[in-house]
Amino acid sequence: MENMGKITERADMQSVELARRIRLHALDMVNHAHASHIGGILSAADIIAVLYAEILNVFPDNPHAPDRDRFIMSKGHCGVAVYAALAERGFFPVETLKTYGDDGGNFSCHISHKRVPGVEISTGSLGHGVCVACGMALDAKMKGRGNKVYSVIGDGECNEGTVWEMAMLSSQYALNNFVLIIDRNSMQATGFCNKVMNMEPLGEKWRAFGWHVTEAADGNDHEQLRKAFKEDSLGKPKVIIANTIKGKGVSFMENELLWHYRDPQGELYQQAKNELMEADL
Repeated sequence: MENMGKITERADMQSVELARRIRLHALDMVNHAHASHIGGILSAADIIAVLYAEILNVFPDNPHAPDRDRFIMSKGHCGVAVYAALAERGFFPVETLKTYGDDGGNFSCHISHKRVPGVEISTGSLGHGVCVACGMALDAKMKGRGNKVYSVIGDGECNEGTVWEMAMLSSQYALNNFVLIIDRNSMQATGFCNKVMNMEPLGEKWRAFGWHVTEAADGNDHEQLRKAFKEDSLGKPKVIIANTIKGKGVSFMENELLWHYRDPQGELYQQAKNELMEADL
């Protein structure tokens, strides 16, 4: 990618710059493949950047290390953000991202673990990935391992009944090694979440299911995210409600439902790229 050097060392990786790179890679990949979901990818980019720059204990040279933290992108349609983060962390060459969506390529448009180091499991059917993450956390706790499990879901994904079955089980077994992050950008495929299926009060629902709830009023702010990740869960599974902006970072995409499915081409692609390159970090 133009003007973007590869980051491989954790000590050199600043989360804000990583978020910019994730967004730029995502824009190029979605443009190349004529793919969807750029709005949700951009809203989640800061969450993914903080996770991969500062929180997750992962090993690019040994992706299957037993003591690694596990990360599951349950909103699998936004897996582009994870592909980009993994490339920047050195799991595979950045240049290979250019094959995203290609016939026979490794990078499918919903995140896939097949031939992609660092991806734990393929996801896309909403509500399923987070259940696998719960199982991983339960397995780690039963076996006395010290690693943690993290998962990102969408607020629209919380419409799924399996999410609440998972919530009950996680509380029942006091999975304090499990951290769930809700990318609450307030939109889903066909409209605003409160119009499609109102989930409010979202935080109170999670508390009622026995979770420790913390909220990032600005879920695109890295300091707020760091604080939420560091907060003690008091022996419970933890959910971070991150209030994000769909399309964050591109002026004409922000809070515009159109960009759930539309792909940026031509002048709009170039405008988006310019805005991301010139953004004041």
